[in-house]
Amino acid sequence: MRTPPAGHWRFLAVLLTVIAVALTFQGLATHTIGPAIETPPAAVGDRPLVGEGAVFSAVGDRLVPAPRSAGRRIALTFDDGPDPRWTPAIADVLKEHGVNATFFVVGSEAARHPEIVRRLVREGHQIGNHTFTHVGLTGGSEWQRKAQLSMTEAMFAGTTGRYARYVRPPYSATPDAVGAAEAKALARMIGNRYFLVLADLDSKDWQRPGVQEIVDRSTPRGDTGGVVLMHDGGGNRAQTLAALRTLIPELKAKGFRFTTVSRVARVPRAVATPQVSTADRIRGEIFSTSVRLAFILINVLSAIMLTIGALVAVRAVIVVILARHQTKTTRAINREPYTPEVAVIVPAYNEAVGIERAVRSLAASDYPNLDVVVVDDGSKDETAEIVAGLGLERVRLIRQDNGGKASALTTGIAHFRAEVLVMVDGDTLFEADTIRKLVAPLIDPTVGAVSGNTKVGNRKTMLGRWQHIEYVMGFNLDRRMYEVLQCTPTVPGAIGAFRRDVLEAVGGVPGDTLAEDTDLTLAIGRTGARVVYAEDARAWTEAPSTLSALWRQRYRWSFGTMQAVWKHRGAVLSKDPKDRRIGRRALPYMFTFQILLPILAPVIDLYAMYGILFSDPGRTVGFWVAFNAVQLLIAIYGFRLDREPLRPLWALPLQQFVYRQMMYLVIIESTVSAIQGRRSGWKHLPRTGDAVITPQPATQ
Repeated sequence: MRTPPAGHWRFLAVLLTVIAVALTFQGLATHTIGPAIETPPAAVGDRPLVGEGAVFSAVGDRLVPAPRSAGRRIALTFDDGPDPRWTPAIADVLKEHGVNATFFVVGSEAARHPEIVRRLVREGHQIGNHTFTHVGLTGGSEWQRKAQLSMTEAMFAGTTGRYARYVRPPYSATPDAVGAAEAKALARMIGNRYFLVLADLDSKDWQRPGVQEIVDRSTPRGDTGGVVLMHDGGGNRAQTLAALRTLIPELKAKGFRFTTVSRVARVPRAVATPQVSTADRIRGEIFSTSVRLAFILINVLSAIMLTIGALVAVRAVIVVILARHQTKTTRAINREPYTPEVAVIVPAYNEAVGIERAVRSLAASDYPNLDVVVVDDGSKDETAEIVAGLGLERVRLIRQDNGGKASALTTGIAHFRAEVLVMVDGDTLFEADTIRKLVAPLIDPTVGAVSGNTKVGNRKTMLGRWQHIEYVMGFNLDRRMYEVLQCTPTVPGAIGAFRRDVLEAVGGVPGDTLAEDTDLTLAIGRTGARVVYAEDARAWTEAPSTLSALWRQRYRWSFGTMQAVWKHRGAVLSKDPKDRRIGRRALPYMFTFQILLPILAPVIDLYAMYGILFSDPGRTVGFWVAFNAVQLLIAIYGFRLDREPLRPLWALPLQQFVYRQMMYLVIIESTVSAIQGRRSGWKHLPRTGDAVITPQPATQ
């Protein structure tokens, strides 16, 4: 029987679906409906509306001018709002002069600022439809154009309780800009539901030609008034605001009266702005609220993306600078030979595939004062028999019932009294000089532990290549940075050297977390002892060769890391000076870059898809390319520091489509497990035995 997915995966799927639907709704509603293309001016001889007024109704596929009031009536109209800055300011000027106007609002902006729309209606102004996203109404499919008008009407219904039957198409200011083909398309669009409103006088204030120029263009040449086109949104409207303060008094002095489009076109209010039904108002309110929530979601995600981008950029700079400093400083050190007594502890659980090669590589070490102990932790395969049959002089075997990795390490440590203890995984191959180079930094009495350089020994497959890249550009660069900051959080289980007295000071290897290596290293850091990185002490490990094995390994790592961070959380606020490097540097860094950002990764990917589909695909792709370029540069630098060939880096961009997604899903699973308080034991990973030692250039 197939096991149903865990509840938290269903919850995650629902959450991501809700966010995806919200992003899709916002994208469709505010970005992609209709072409945002300005209709070119009609050619001479192709201007069917010239001299026909500014307000039209449709008869079939013809636009027919509506009757208009004679005399000195001026209808000020404003497009592209509401704008939270300029629309209220313009409304204040109109109120000051006792003037009502008609505002042709963009539906998506009105949904974001419903209080401004309500104020305009409350103060006696008329509202018109300027499409939902300010796109042309003579191009694109018919359903898209109709949706532009109907969505804006839905917003009006929910916000004001009335419809708005006046439509002004973007990019068609005056009748002479409308050609015969456009006139037919607009006639079919408005049908018997809307009135088309153009303008007799176009101020062209969007060009910001100067206050007096706007006033001159808005002033009738004779005694007949008309419809004046201005803007309250879409940009800086300071000149428009100043022009109104001059225009209104001047036209009043000439005997002109200001009114709305309905008065000029002699259309009754009940026809121009009819009331909506209760059901339509409720639907409109739901729609408007949905648009606002979608905008809020976009703003939140944008803020998160900017924050993450800044964090990633700062991290990249810091890592590169500190890694360079660590490399130059470390390579300049000429250490005296240091060969204390060393015991190598190899905890093994079902390691029959690779244990012989691992143990033989340790026994072949050129280190002079060395003992190796393999602690078989209740293996169910032939691990113990293989080790026992090797007959190697410096290798001992201890058998115990299964108690976990920490228990096996503790058993091995108790078996020797060596001054230095080296811990090694059962699938790891050492070079002949690895132990000598690993132990060398311990000549400094302030150094309590040393992290070696873990290399992926099976890097020929794509999965192995991705892990190889991760080890070099992620783990090893970070270790260089950590050493400079003196806050190393993890000496890897594959290769690490420890002073016995330091281990005893922290109570030995902890067994209450899955990441005993991280837990132990954090504890050592809190004693004030230094943890350093030995780049030339190389250990070749077999990385998981299947996705399922990789999942199990990284689940153990991430869950254990969370346990260790939580266990040592007291260091963050501790007043003990020894705790500060771990509490103020390591733990915040680990929480931010190893826990928080991976948890946010699925939402980030959804937002990236939103950018490609709806917002600005060029910019989104540009950011993606820039991100990968930065990653590539960091990877090249890391590979150069590790003296690795650059050939595997061709696979780096592919990590973004499979490997990275898997890693953040592991983090999410681990987070849920940590919240639920689950426990997990030491689980064997399947081995293939295909790890090999690749010759490396000599250390300079």
